[in-house]
Amino acid sequence: MTTDSATKILVADDDLEILALVARHLSALPAEIVEASDGEEALRLARKEKPTLVVLDVMMPGMSGWEVCRAIREDDSLGHTGVIMLTGIGERLNEMTSPLYGADGFLDKPFELDDLADKVREVLAQRGAA
Repeated sequence: MTTDSATKILVADDDLEILALVARHLSALPAEIVEASDGEEALRLARKEKPTLVVLDVMMPGMSGWEVCRAIREDDSLGHTGVIMLTGIGERLNEMTSPLYGADGFLDKPFELDDLADKVREVLAQRGAA
């Protein structure tokens, strides 16, 4: 993957095992990885860190990933930020709903780490960061 060292990826999931697995896998990229364990923390960190990409779990306590995605899309300072949604709610619902909130891509849980890496590459390329 050809991301530059200025690439920053925020990963948010309330399942700490999945959060650690995704963050560890993405840390192989030339990118800084920032972690959040709920929606409010994810949005706060997105506004503070200005990540190139956010990988969001949909079902989190408090603020859902979809709500975080919408807030990111409504924040002009995050206009460059790509968003990938991760969820176990069902492929059809994810496929129909994630784009409505402005997500660039989505993956259904369980997912293969190689598929995640491919989706990350695809969204970074769409956003001009790869």
